[in-house]
Amino acid sequence: MKKLNIYIFAASVLSLSSCSDSFLNLTPETTITTETFYKTADHFEQATVASYTGLRNIALSGIFMDEMRSDNTFYTYYSGDRGPYNSTEKLALFLDDETVGWSPDRYNGVYSSIARVNTILGRLDASELTEEEKKAVRAEALFLRAFYYFDLVQHWGGVPLMLQEVTTEAEAFAAKSPVEDVYKQILTDVSEAISLGLPVASTFPQSGRATMGAAKMLRAYCYMSQPTRDYKAAEQDLKDITQMNYGLLDSYEAVFNPANKNSKESIFEVQYLEDGSNAGVHNDIPWRLIPKCSNNDFLMGITFSNYAGTSGGWCVPTEEMIQSYEPGDKRLDASIAVAEGKTDDAEQFTCEAVKTVSDFTPTTGKNFYYFIRKYYHPPYQYAGRAGDNFPVYRYAGALLLLAENLVAQNRNVEALPYINEVRTRAGLESLTSVTAEDVADEMRHELAFENHRWTDLIRTGKAIETMTEFGKTMKAKYQWILPSAFEVTGNRLVFAFPLRERQINYLLEQNPGY
Repeated sequence: MKKLNIYIFAASVLSLSSCSDSFLNLTPETTITTETFYKTADHFEQATVASYTGLRNIALSGIFMDEMRSDNTFYTYYSGDRGPYNSTEKLALFLDDETVGWSPDRYNGVYSSIARVNTILGRLDASELTEEEKKAVRAEALFLRAFYYFDLVQHWGGVPLMLQEVTTEAEAFAAKSPVEDVYKQILTDVSEAISLGLPVASTFPQSGRATMGAAKMLRAYCYMSQPTRDYKAAEQDLKDITQMNYGLLDSYEAVFNPANKNSKESIFEVQYLEDGSNAGVHNDIPWRLIPKCSNNDFLMGITFSNYAGTSGGWCVPTEEMIQSYEPGDKRLDASIAVAEGKTDDAEQFTCEAVKTVSDFTPTTGKNFYYFIRKYYHPPYQYAGRAGDNFPVYRYAGALLLLAENLVAQNRNVEALPYINEVRTRAGLESLTSVTAEDVADEMRHELAFENHRWTDLIRTGKAIETMTEFGKTMKAKYQWILPSAFEVTGNRLVFAFPLRERQINYLLEQNPGY
């Protein structure tokens, strides 16, 4: 199967309008329109690959909306950044509203991807594809639609269900459906994708496309996140994954090495290339995670200002997070590093050394900043661009989700082999008994900084309690945090619908509390 990134150019095809005719219909024969495009297998291949691009928006926005929303990380406060960055900070402080950035980008980006998938599904029957080709395209498209709606329901609760290509103005507006209906649709889509026969990963590195393992993982998460849990069904999906061709890499650090993209541990990951063109196939996440630095060529191997635009100092591991690792946990130094140097009166930091965190002792007269090392692989070839893929589902995560599942069914002893397989790779002793808290703690450290912590807290019912206590700690540490921050209630377990979306869609009611 061809690599995903080869087809990035296909995104432009999907900007074609299907609901307006050109003046006098005088379209040159060489011009591609939606009426002539969705015909051949190559057309649908391009359209399908373009439907993956929304994953990149989810990965980037998740740094702020999932990871920085949790107790894993916070941010570096810069007194001069009280303009646009103040909006991003509100996500971590639970002060966000319908105008705050990242949330609208994610919401609109996901719905754009759903619209692309709906067009594929709507045009498939009338195409020139064979029945077998149609089945393959349909399975992949349904998986993507299910994945995107799962992202929506996790972050906004009940949302409008758009299931057909929009061809008229009236079809563009819909009220939000109940959470239960959204989950029902997700399970319908992903179950059909599974029954149609997505491929099982058998050779590595993989292509980055949807597989049976990714679909089973998505369905298991749905079963374990929906209002009425179905642990038995999720257990079967997760055990099916253990019988596929996945496995843990020998080294935790190796999992995130760009040389090991789409490895046997990868079930699904967002694809990137460190590319010098403007094709949009790179990511800039590492540049956002390092501290703002006057000499970031020292850190990154190439000069690029991360003081504005793609700014640094975000998603900073907390001291509590660092101290929470068990002694000897190999994941600590693989996940977090320390930048040490000097900061002048204008808050300009000059980095002098990058150090490991497990044995770090601050140097007198020097400043230091923790940062996420997982996606830090210099030297980079292009300024502000990196090619690290971003993990979505890993085999280690499947083992831990299965352990969580079995503990929830009061079958704790059966969960031990799965959690201990992960702990052994991390250099830790095997547990002789396991609780739900043990599994949650293991997930926190194994999947740290992979945009899972916030939704994990919600799924396990610990979000309000954990983040309220975290807020007390942060307020005691930083006197500049407003008293109104960290008022974590049930309403704050979902985000506000973007203001612009509600102005356009008159049927969309705002979530309570915003």
